[in-house]
Amino acid sequence: MRRTFVPAALLLASLAVTPLAHAQAPPRAQSQARPAAAAGQRFDRTRLATVVPAVEAAIARKELPGAVVAVGTERAVEWQATIGQRQVQPTPEPMTADTIFDAASLTKVVATTTAIMLLVEEGKLRLTDRLATYLPGFEKYGKRDITIRHLLTHTSGLRPDLEFNPEWNGYDTAISKAIDEVPVARLDERVIYSDINFFLLGHLVKVVSGQPLDEFTRTRVFVPLGMKDTMFRPPASLAPRMAPTERCRPISFPCGQPDGTWLRGVVHDPTARRMDNVAGHAGLFTTAADLARFARMLLNGGTLDGVRIMAPLTVARMTAPSTPPGERNVRGLGWDINSSYSSNKGDLLPARSFGHTGFTGTSLWVDPGTKTFIVFLSNRVHPDGKGDVGALRARVANIVGGAIRVAPAPVVDTHDFSAVGPSGTVGGRSVPLRTMTGIDVLQAEGFARLAGRKIGLLTNHTGRTRGGQSTIDAFVASKNLSVVALFSPEHGIRGILDEDVPSSVDEKTGLTIHSLYGKTRRVTPEMLQGIDTMVVDLQDIGARFYTYMSALGYLLEDTASRGIEVVVLDRPNPINGWQVEGPRPDPQPEGAERSYIAYFPTMPVRHGMTLGELAKLFNEERKIGAKLTVIEMRNWSREAWWDETALMWVNPSPNMRNLTQATMYPGIGAVEYANLSVGRGTDAPFERIGAPWIDGQMLAEALNARSLPGIRFYPIVFTPSSSVYKGEECQGIYFIVTDRTSLRPVRVGLEIVAALAKLFPGKLELKRTATLFGSADQLSRAMTGEDPAQLAAQWAQDEVNWTTLRAKYLLYR
Repeated sequence: MRRTFVPAALLLASLAVTPLAHAQAPPRAQSQARPAAAAGQRFDRTRLATVVPAVEAAIARKELPGAVVAVGTERAVEWQATIGQRQVQPTPEPMTADTIFDAASLTKVVATTTAIMLLVEEGKLRLTDRLATYLPGFEKYGKRDITIRHLLTHTSGLRPDLEFNPEWNGYDTAISKAIDEVPVARLDERVIYSDINFFLLGHLVKVVSGQPLDEFTRTRVFVPLGMKDTMFRPPASLAPRMAPTERCRPISFPCGQPDGTWLRGVVHDPTARRMDNVAGHAGLFTTAADLARFARMLLNGGTLDGVRIMAPLTVARMTAPSTPPGERNVRGLGWDINSSYSSNKGDLLPARSFGHTGFTGTSLWVDPGTKTFIVFLSNRVHPDGKGDVGALRARVANIVGGAIRVAPAPVVDTHDFSAVGPSGTVGGRSVPLRTMTGIDVLQAEGFARLAGRKIGLLTNHTGRTRGGQSTIDAFVASKNLSVVALFSPEHGIRGILDEDVPSSVDEKTGLTIHSLYGKTRRVTPEMLQGIDTMVVDLQDIGARFYTYMSALGYLLEDTASRGIEVVVLDRPNPINGWQVEGPRPDPQPEGAERSYIAYFPTMPVRHGMTLGELAKLFNEERKIGAKLTVIEMRNWSREAWWDETALMWVNPSPNMRNLTQATMYPGIGAVEYANLSVGRGTDAPFERIGAPWIDGQMLAEALNARSLPGIRFYPIVFTPSSSVYKGEECQGIYFIVTDRTSLRPVRVGLEIVAALAKLFPGKLELKRTATLFGSADQLSRAMTGEDPAQLAAQWAQDEVNWTTLRAKYLLYR
């Protein structure tokens, strides 16, 4: 195994060194170092030398083929090691100090962020500028307010990357696809690490400067800094110095050759390859020497060797926290500070250090307090994509941190950028109060829109005015319309039944109540006798398998051919109208009746729409052709949860008793057809889960170890008085929602399935669970040990397809 390391500060232009048999530097190298006293104040060299065996051990575990590690200060590279091989297939090649690596996502900070900040300090951009100002058409689908800051901090709400299938190719195609993206989260809601953010920023550089990103960074950054081996699209003449990555697989075209040739000097990232190898998120190639120069420039406040690249205030702003208050993933502009991606900083480097990683096995971390940088370059994806240097990079950072022999200087922030919100607002969000539902609006208008109508009313106990009057009573009391009959959905007109509902007569009004959840779920011609308008007032819960939306869909179908108008009195989605989550349901057999728990074929579990919006979507996308009117709410926005409406909570169904249960329902309801109690028959349904065969302590410990966002678990014992395991003592877990905005309840449901299958082999029976959850394949893969996080990531395309489809039917901002 080849290993070379150079203590002290060799000239950066001559990093190619001779292999050493021992960890002690040769006299010649020592003679080229700066004075020993100055160097000794910074690092313990004996400790630094232990980086080499740590990397060698990882190579032996096949975590990487080799690496170049450089440690330095604002003045020079103080220590460097060249370890292992840069190529193991098809023929072995030793690692050299001048090996050129595919930097992967280091492109985001070394090239794109730097370019954007140069344009900012020149007054050509502002961080609060909307991207749509420079990219016409980007504003559609709710992207109007996405700013440059949102892209730089990964808080735009855009998904991680474009899909690979169907196949596409071309720089302009990628930009066009990004213009058509629909956000999967709201502005500043959470950090979603996104390549789309950064190839849009790379395109912005081209639009504003008139130069493509590779040319702009070459002339403005790399050449002035003396980064002679840093570039996009390296020439073939440099191939012998390139660290190869993987063979290019057909699914990741374009590969350049049909035989799956080795990627060597061709960018590993498939999206960047499709964008002609120059993109804002990937495509840069570089060496340890060049990255050391870049890091020294940052530590020197934007200057190196008398050449100023950017202003000191630009560097400070770029590397200061810029994500919203309360965001657990703290990021600067482009740079990572303290997030789920920053494990490579280790445990000792100060909280205000900053850096970034690259998928291929690269990283750069900089600590302004101790004036230290760490460059770690590897091609861990060579030869088969199975390498992993996450833990190793952290170990190396800890070794370097333990070798630093100077106290960190205080890093003074002169501005608090972390509270900057969308479009320049500061902190928080504006949520309207005192929402008026559709019945409130209609009543305030004196029912004028329905004057003279003969009404059939599909409602239940959730249909009530803000003042507490039932919608039935409000309609009957109105003198300018006539109520002919009532219609009840699942759970009955009073919402208390958990079984088939018989037709009956309303005791107070004497009106016939036609059940749509008994002998039939269809509105028959006989039921519609004497009716010219059907009015719907039901409180939905926001999940695909909650059946009130299906009752509405069937009603639209059954009235369309009869010329009967359907009027929907809209109500809030209690778990907000912007978060979408989960897989689409598996396809139904050709010609099958539309499922009552999966009425629309591409709807994720959590749909993020109101019942009125769903009615519009069903009517158009199903080509039902019903005469439809939606009485819109007033004073409701998509980001509002139920408790922000000032509306009285009424249990929409017997086991939906509070907002916490509604929040968990899309995930826990999705798995309740398994042999599990979800708390029905207790005082807290959907806030717990259990079974006689579960060890609650084991399950809580396993799930808490997953560090799922927005939720914690503790073990409990309970005995349901009804439903599954009635009268049997169950052990299980109770859910504590710690952050409802970051919570992903459908992911929680899948995590529970995976944990139960692993902890209690052979006990969990899924039965018909796929009919609720939607994807039998994903449930099966979770049962056989696949990581639920990776499975949940595969919902992204289903979620984006849904948010794109629903966009034109949304009634509220």
